[in-house]
Amino acid sequence: MTEGLRERKKRETRQRISDVATGLFMARGFDNVTVAEVARAADVSVNTVFNYFGTKEDLFADRQDEVVGQPPKVLRERRPGESVVHAFRRDYLDAIETRHWRYGLNEGSDVFSKIVADSPALTARMREIAVAQEETLARALAEELDAHPDDLTPRLVAAHLLGTTRILTERAMAMMAAGEAWERIAPMLREQAERAFDLLESGLGALGREPGDGNG
Repeated sequence: MTEGLRERKKRETRQRISDVATGLFMARGFDNVTVAEVARAADVSVNTVFNYFGTKEDLFADRQDEVVGQPPKVLRERRPGESVVHAFRRDYLDAIETRHWRYGLNEGSDVFSKIVADSPALTARMREIAVAQEETLARALAEELDAHPDDLTPRLVAAHLLGTTRILTERAMAMMAAGEAWERIAPMLREQAERAFDLLESGLGALGREPGDGNG
C-alpha cells in the first residue's frame, strides 16, 4: 500500500524527534536530558513527543519492535534444509561483516552501551527488551516445532541462541570501548562466533570430558 502524505509526515516527524533525542543523549547522557529539551530541539511540543513515544525510554529504544522481531525473522527466513542454529550463525557472521546494528556491532555501539550502563532506567529497559526477544523467539519456535505447552525445548533453545549472540556482542563492545580497532576485533569475533555456534550445533555433552573418557 502506498504511503499517504499524512502517514509520511507522521513518520518523518517521529524520525526527527528520535534523531534529535539520540543526539542529545549521546552528547550529554540519558539522565541529563529532559523530554522538554528534546521537544525544544526538535521544534515540537512536549505533547507531540508523547504522541509518538509513550515514555522517555522509548525515545532511546525507538527500534525496540525491530529488535524484538529480528530473531523470529531469522527463524522464518532460514534457507531450505537449514537448521535453526545454522541460520543464526549465518546471520551473526553477516552482521560482523556488515557491522549491522541488529546485533549491536555498528560503529558507535560502544557509546550506546555506555549510555545504557550509566542509566538505571535504560539498563532496566534493555533487560525488558532482552526478555521480550527471548519470549518472542520461544513462541515462534514452539509454533515451528508444534511443541506441547509443557515442552521447555523452545525456551531453552531461545535462551541458548540469544545468550550466545549477546555474550559475543558484549565482548566486541568491551574491545571497542578499550579503543581496539574493528580490523582487530572482527577476526577475533568471527573465530569466537564459529566456536560458540559449533558448541550449539554439537551440544555440550562432551564439554570437559577428558579424551578417551568413556563416562556418560
